[in-house]
Amino acid sequence: MYEQVDELIKREGILDPSQTVLVGVSGGPDSLVMMDILDRLGYHLIVAHLNHRLRPEAEAEAREVKRLAEARGFSFTMEERDVRKYADENGLSIEEAARIVRYQFLFQVALEYKAQAVAVGHTADDQVETVIMHILRGSGLAGLKGMLMRALPNNWSHKIALVRPLLTIWREDVLIYCEKHNLRPVLDSSNLDLTYFRNRLRHELIPYLEGYNPAVKQVLWRMSQVLAGDHQVLEQGIDRAWNECITKQASSFVIFDSKILKKQPIGVQRGLVLRAINVLRPGLRDVDFKSLERATTFLIEPTQTGQIDLISGLRLFFENGLLVMADWDDDLPRQAWPQINSNKPINLEIPGRIELSDSWLIKTDMVIDLETTLQQAKTNEDPFQAWISLDNVDKPLKVRARKPGDRFQPLGMEGHSVKLSEYMINVKVPRRVRDNWPIIVNHDEIVWVPGIGLSHLYRLTETTQRAAYLQVFQQVG
Repeated sequence: MYEQVDELIKREGILDPSQTVLVGVSGGPDSLVMMDILDRLGYHLIVAHLNHRLRPEAEAEAREVKRLAEARGFSFTMEERDVRKYADENGLSIEEAARIVRYQFLFQVALEYKAQAVAVGHTADDQVETVIMHILRGSGLAGLKGMLMRALPNNWSHKIALVRPLLTIWREDVLIYCEKHNLRPVLDSSNLDLTYFRNRLRHELIPYLEGYNPAVKQVLWRMSQVLAGDHQVLEQGIDRAWNECITKQASSFVIFDSKILKKQPIGVQRGLVLRAINVLRPGLRDVDFKSLERATTFLIEPTQTGQIDLISGLRLFFENGLLVMADWDDDLPRQAWPQINSNKPINLEIPGRIELSDSWLIKTDMVIDLETTLQQAKTNEDPFQAWISLDNVDKPLKVRARKPGDRFQPLGMEGHSVKLSEYMINVKVPRRVRDNWPIIVNHDEIVWVPGIGLSHLYRLTETTQRAAYLQVFQQVG
């Protein structure tokens, strides 16, 4: 088995012999064998143990792991976490809470020691159990492929790999190795507790399936390997589509170009939505098909409100031709819209220019050919450019943010006045950018609201004597 693990590590390139590896050691047979083999292979190891405080014997087990690690001269780190409390606070099962808390701890320690990877002792049996769990939960290809031998990036880090050196080794062989090399693992009584889902699979469902096919575990393990290869091909396509569809992302939001996203095959759309969920909710498992289907349906047939509750505190909504996935309480970026941050009005010279936030500009020029310009103005479809009459302008125009009580007469409404606040709502200007939207005014009368509307009072007519061209745009590069 020693040679088998050595060959796997070299073939798959999952570890660099010259760099430190952090091993998560519970004291059970799997993690002890992993530690022993990596030690024999000459890796520099840091041993980490987490006491979940779920069993009375947990403290004694932690002391035993510490003794084993120090006997081999390894650096040792141990912590205690209240998993039951974490599960209650986050609405999780004990199993899921223990998994999340353990990985958070392991990767935190790995970061402190500048380790290349976190190594855990999952075996081929664990892989089979994981695949069955995903089958029962209705997983897609991402779940049916099971666990990877090396995952980077992963749900816990983009720099530190998660590796499973024993993933091709069966639990039976692990126990034989323990006897052969005089390893005395700690026996975890919770592994027999049938209230845990994985234990019921291990002790009830898998033996039952073996009644139909004695080699069912080997069959499912091979299936996971085949599907892992298929998933890798699919991920390459998702990578390309991600680069095409994503306009911006951060830790609390992902923004898609909805037009490009709609052109993707439905399978790729689901893959992109799943990846976005993983970006925003690292560690979240069991993203069900219904959530992905709800997202892809919303893309084609938006709700009347223009937004939906997706999963785990995330929402989807449309904004300015973009599809946004974000936390419900997130303050999204404003770079996609012109914003003025000055508290005082700014003079707008003609010709001239004013720099706004995030590389947005207002640029102005005098109009020379009024006859030609009149035709351009009548057929203009770009809301971020306008031709305005200067006949009633006797002082420099000004640029300011909106004020309470602002009203104007939008072009095409036959001179009727409307509240600017209500008009912004009607034309679906996002709430978060309304207060600092730049407004062009003459004295205190609205001339033009870029991207929204020109005032009827400042439109060009056949009798216009003086005119100006105004443009608002964002510089690129």
